[in-house]
Amino acid sequence: MSVHVTAEVLMTKRIGAHQHLTLVAPGVGELVRPGSFLAASIGRPGEATAHLARRPLWIHKVQPMAGYGATVQVVVEPVGPGTRWLAGLAVGDRLDVTGPLGRPFALPREPVATLLVGEAHGVAALQLLAERLHERGCPVSLLLGAPDEARLLPDLELRRTARSVVVVTADGSVGQRGDVADLVGETLRRSEAQVVYAAAGLPALHAVARAAEEHGAWSQTAVAMPLPCATGLCQGCPLPVVAEDGVQRTVRGCVEGPVVRGDRVRWDDLRAQAAAVPGPVGSAGRAGTRP
Repeated sequence: MSVHVTAEVLMTKRIGAHQHLTLVAPGVGELVRPGSFLAASIGRPGEATAHLARRPLWIHKVQPMAGYGATVQVVVEPVGPGTRWLAGLAVGDRLDVTGPLGRPFALPREPVATLLVGEAHGVAALQLLAERLHERGCPVSLLLGAPDEARLLPDLELRRTARSVVVVTADGSVGQRGDVADLVGETLRRSEAQVVYAAAGLPALHAVARAAEEHGAWSQTAVAMPLPCATGLCQGCPLPVVAEDGVQRTVRGCVEGPVVRGDRVRWDDLRAQAAAVPGPVGSAGRAGTRP
């Protein structure tokens, strides 16, 4: 279930390369589940940006605040006109949003060891998940990556829920030098995780799904792909999968996803599709690296 409301910016803060927006969005926070996102309309009537597609944004945190109810925090990476407009919003500004949207992460019924893999601001999708897993007694290990320190989401609350944290950056400015795909196999082995959750770019997600299969673990991947309307109406987010019956199908990434079992995604077909239509969730319009 989701609602469409006019949200108000309650707080805004720049941290590294990301803008953190806290929104008063009545009715949204109460419905959020781990892995949910919201779709934000861009621009105001008469502005050039008003013709841009809506932007899907990971719901990073839900926090009750006196007088406002359950506020919703999202993380924006300003890389294009739409996300720059969002990042430029000031306290008191209003914007139309719809949420929570998408298929969320599924939680284990019994306490099991888990590994959470996040890349850049895809880490924003993991905060609520880590909290719910911790509440259920599931040991949580983290593998966090980014191109550089500025784009590594520094979330101390997330790290407090974990028994171990591995950090990797492409330029070696924080943690180990390399990328998530390089380390996921070894990190999975060390954590002895039975379930792996990931919100990252397509190469990292594919590596997570492959490593999970090799280690006999179950993977859930928040797939990075364009989500033009984010509600399933435009049919603009075709996600190639293998269905339960073994038949290849194409589903809608924003409705049947963005969270999909890693062993069900046709990764080669998805990467070929992404190469033809660039741009992901969170920053410019794809779920996983950028809702």
